[in-house]
Amino acid sequence: MSESQEKIIEILRIINEYEKPVGARVVSKELINRGYDLGERTIRYHMQILDEKGFTKKVGYSGRKLTPYGKLQLKNGLIYDHVDFVFSKFEEMIYQTNFDYETKKGDLVVNVSSLTLEDSELDKKENNPMEIMKNVFSSGLSISPCIGLQKKNIEGTDKIEYLIRTICGTTIDGMLLKKGIPSLPIYGGLIKVKDYVPQRFTELISYKKTSITPINAFIADGMTSVLDVIETGNGIIPANFRVIPKDSLEKTKSILSKLNKIGINGIISMGEGGEKVLGINVNESMAGIAIIAGITPLCALKELEYPVEMKISDEMASFEKLNPVNNVLSRKRKKSKKNTENQFQNCILKPSAKEKELKVSFLLSKAWNLIQNVNFDVETRQGTLISNLSYVNKSDLDESIEIMRKSYKLSKRYLSPYYKIVEPEKGTKYYEDNKIGIATVCSLSTDGILINKGIMSTPKYGGVLEIGKSPFFTELISYDGSSIDPHEIFIFKNMTYVLNKSNYNENHLSSDDYNLDINDSKRILASIKEVPFIAREKSKEILDGMAKIKLPIFKIGKPRELIYNAKVDSYNFGFVTGSGLNQIAAIKESGIDVDIKAVQGTIEIDEMELL
Repeated sequence: MSESQEKIIEILRIINEYEKPVGARVVSKELINRGYDLGERTIRYHMQILDEKGFTKKVGYSGRKLTPYGKLQLKNGLIYDHVDFVFSKFEEMIYQTNFDYETKKGDLVVNVSSLTLEDSELDKKENNPMEIMKNVFSSGLSISPCIGLQKKNIEGTDKIEYLIRTICGTTIDGMLLKKGIPSLPIYGGLIKVKDYVPQRFTELISYKKTSITPINAFIADGMTSVLDVIETGNGIIPANFRVIPKDSLEKTKSILSKLNKIGINGIISMGEGGEKVLGINVNESMAGIAIIAGITPLCALKELEYPVEMKISDEMASFEKLNPVNNVLSRKRKKSKKNTENQFQNCILKPSAKEKELKVSFLLSKAWNLIQNVNFDVETRQGTLISNLSYVNKSDLDESIEIMRKSYKLSKRYLSPYYKIVEPEKGTKYYEDNKIGIATVCSLSTDGILINKGIMSTPKYGGVLEIGKSPFFTELISYDGSSIDPHEIFIFKNMTYVLNKSNYNENHLSSDDYNLDINDSKRILASIKEVPFIAREKSKEILDGMAKIKLPIFKIGKPRELIYNAKVDSYNFGFVTGSGLNQIAAIKESGIDVDIKAVQGTIEIDEMELL
């Protein structure tokens, strides 16, 4: 990214951060704080260019604000920058934390969630949303029972929108840093709980090289079961993992003890130096800490299909403006915060499991081993490839295949026609549940084919690619540091638009907002791979051969070239290939229940059928 591009990005960010129109003087001051020394005249020149591009618009003499198209470009069109920006945002929040636990004053990091309810829902005797939230907080499954609450009536309806601010675990990182202890966020993920005992992380995504906040990636239908943990002691909860220097352990424990007394904690497990924590290996010079996600109480509402939108580490807030949840959500308001003390002494969770055999399995490690089994030859069209294997009810199989066939006919350039029906083994859960498997070709097969020819190919990102007149990636998650295939995440979160127009994610702008015709655009799953530039000509020959036999290759890049607004390391080139889960995503878009499983084994292409 050039220096000019960096400046443009920062100007867009600054304008986006202000609710009111912003002038050149404000932008100049903010840029200086961020290390850019630009005069107002130069900034006005850049802002004029942004106007011409349609990214910003002038509002009288007040200044400028981002257009919907500008917001889209800030998030999606500049995706190569956004994968780095997510982590840097957390670093900024950590730095800005100035809360003093001794005086109980200062700013800390909060998540901001919105919940829209009808009046009648507040009178429910069963599954009352406010009672559910209070129950989760009282169980100790939160960072703190202190929250902020704003509500407003939605004009013309009987609905009320609630803005709920919950303390984020990043606050703890910030307070440790202010005491001279570097706390480094590493992963966001999901923890399995059995009999109230946290067992291990089942899924993880690294905080670096992702366009989606890791915890946000796991806030999807069926991925958490917070209510089950409260009711039965068994289920899945969201959490974060960070490391600190082992020599700071005693000082950290002392700080956490003091925080606990004022109702801030959320620690699920803390290891000694080099000790594995909930299945995650830790360097011998560091100590690991697992902290529950601050939005856990809101996950419980999402599990009951309440309309909740969550923004992780969204803003700074004064602790003095937060109040105990039981007071805030009750009709009779109190000002005392005494009932927040020693909250986690009554947490329903027991000490975490310490068994050495518990460990997290990362996707790339599994993939490298499966890649060793790939021996497919493009010229002979013989050999083994890597497969995905997803399951549907047998009664839905015919309709599922018809949906796959339709999606392929609509997008032949981007989808692969290969599939195989697989009967589950007797005695397995899928056999007992009367399911049937659908195998497709995994995009990691491409890496195996190249490596088998002596060319190093590394899976870089799994992403969502908007195809149309000018294709670009809207989301990216690195394969490195993830326990789950990124494409599974995107399908779980309904972020694809392979077939069904009505599935166009409501979190994204409409076509009218940014001059895009949805009829000419789709959102499909794709992967970026990285290969040393010296091998480009030989690689291109093989990749062209793959495209001819309908293993989709979209684009072969050049060194330092942005590929659909994504990039790879210098001195390498990247290429983009389609995912074998696109047809499976189409099945889910059509309302059919499907259990999605990526990177599940190997398959011979001559065993497969064509759509």
